[in-house]
Amino acid sequence: MFRLSVAAHHLPESAITAKQPTLAQLRAFAAVAEHLHFREAAAAIGMSQPALSGAVSALEEALGVRLVERTTRKVLLSGAGERVAVRAREVLGAVGALMEEADAVRAPFTGALRLGVIPTVAPYLLPTVLRLVHERFPELDLQVHEEQTSSLVEGLGAGRLDLLLLAVPTGVAGVVERPLYDEDFVLVLPAGHPLGGRTGIPRSALRDLRLLLLDEGHCLRDQALDVCRDAGRTGGPVATTAAGLSTLVQLVAGGLGATLLPRTALAVETGRAGQLATAEFAVVPERRVGLVWRVGAVRSDEFDEFARTLKDAVTDLPVRPA
Repeated sequence: MFRLSVAAHHLPESAITAKQPTLAQLRAFAAVAEHLHFREAAAAIGMSQPALSGAVSALEEALGVRLVERTTRKVLLSGAGERVAVRAREVLGAVGALMEEADAVRAPFTGALRLGVIPTVAPYLLPTVLRLVHERFPELDLQVHEEQTSSLVEGLGAGRLDLLLLAVPTGVAGVVERPLYDEDFVLVLPAGHPLGGRTGIPRSALRDLRLLLLDEGHCLRDQALDVCRDAGRTGGPVATTAAGLSTLVQLVAGGLGATLLPRTALAVETGRAGQLATAEFAVVPERRVGLVWRVGAVRSDEFDEFARTLKDAVTDLPVRPA
């Protein structure tokens, strides 16, 4: 009787088991493929740079192909590296799903929960989230990752993150979105500005202001630009000058321009900087913040309950539950 396993049976065991990539090697290479920088990749996964470089070299040796091209200033993926990076992310995602499946057989709200949060939400909502976890889910090992939206979405798809807290809708396929709250944008101005202290101002007032916005990649920047377009602003002095809201507000206090802040950030950020004024719009621009997870996630029921509980907890914030 013919058996397909006969040929494999006669192969030396070393030929079958030799040069198998390890998860550590795949994780190191995936980080390098994402960041294209060894130091940044090492920091992202909590590995020393020499160890990460060694892991990538070991993976190249195991696979018998060059994956990266190292220069003095940057790292480039080879053609083979581009293809292997896709497979590496798939493998790591599958392993993450395996671990998630194992976690799910335990009691709910135990084990690790990797929560990704955008920078324009994290400082203002995390105190509420952390208090909620401490009081309601004390066995949950909450691990917080603050990153920009595109990085969070990539991390969710790759299985690096379990749950995201960010502005919705995301426009991303294959995810579940649970809106939590809506919040207004407030115009922040230097002290003494003619618009300071006014309410009911038209959005058209934005046309003539020197606006200070966040750097590229922040969704809040895109939302602010949408507000400007709605106000009929098609050009003019828009200055991208800050990587974070705290710096943005300091620049406003220094008289360099005006900016838009989400209301949850207002008390924290304006409290750090003097010489500021605020103004309220007649038709208030707003954003919606919610929780996002993968469709079919094993812990979907937990995430749903977490979303309901967090939605109740945000009533103490200057927001409107969605």
